[in-house]
Amino acid sequence: MNTNDLLNTALSLAKLDVAPYDTDVIVEGENIKRVLIGIDMETPELLLAKELGYDCVVSHHPKADACVIDFAKVMDVQIDRMVKAGIPINKAQKALKKKQASIDLGRHAANYDRVSSAARLMNMPYLNIHIPADFITEEIVQTRLNKAFDDKPKTKLKDIIDELNSWEYYQGKVAKPVIRVGSNDDYAGKIEVLMAGGTNGGVDVYKSYFEAGVGTIIAMHVPEDVKKAVVEQNIGNIIIAPHMPSDSIGLLEIVKAWREQGVEVTCMSGIVE
Repeated sequence: MNTNDLLNTALSLAKLDVAPYDTDVIVEGENIKRVLIGIDMETPELLLAKELGYDCVVSHHPKADACVIDFAKVMDVQIDRMVKAGIPINKAQKALKKKQASIDLGRHAANYDRVSSAARLMNMPYLNIHIPADFITEEIVQTRLNKAFDDKPKTKLKDIIDELNSWEYYQGKVAKPVIRVGSNDDYAGKIEVLMAGGTNGGVDVYKSYFEAGVGTIIAMHVPEDVKKAVVEQNIGNIIIAPHMPSDSIGLLEIVKAWREQGVEVTCMSGIVE
């Protein structure tokens, strides 16, 4: 296996033909037999991998080069997701622009060379794989929730929490599913899982979903400003399926495939098996 083989396996599982902006081989490598993978893998983890004799490091969250600078561009995938939920494409694009511009402003000034230069100096093959894993997670969670609740129009938020807590993904984990907007006995309405947009789309994006008839959004995390705005709008609910366990869902599907291809993979830094 080489670094491109690892990347292509992830893309295939996510049903992607090309790598998104937040997913790339940062330092190439051949003859990879041992991989160390985590949610956030930076210079300390690279040093650890070198010390322990690993051949490659993989970070879920984008940490290097164009994956950092071009990160805002990957948020365009949210437009397709919004259209699928019934939001007009022109409204979806405009709803996303404010948060996208804010992300671009911050990422453009980031030290994108910090981790990649360390990987190059150590001659450590290094990948960033973000959206592909999130696509896999979103599909799995949405499919399982649809199966559980599509024929139950009076589903309440507590029912969703109970369902999530019954899944192997969230059992025994430190962070638990939680209602951030709404209460146990509130009706859920239409459930949309939003876990694969690069990052949270912001207040305008959430409002667009609720105006399009979505009742409850399932996400990995929610900023304070979005939570506050949704409470004030009083038209929708938010449930958080916690970040690290949810990220682990898609990543472990990729890890499983690599292991089946003969690669030894060790998970750390937030990936909970």
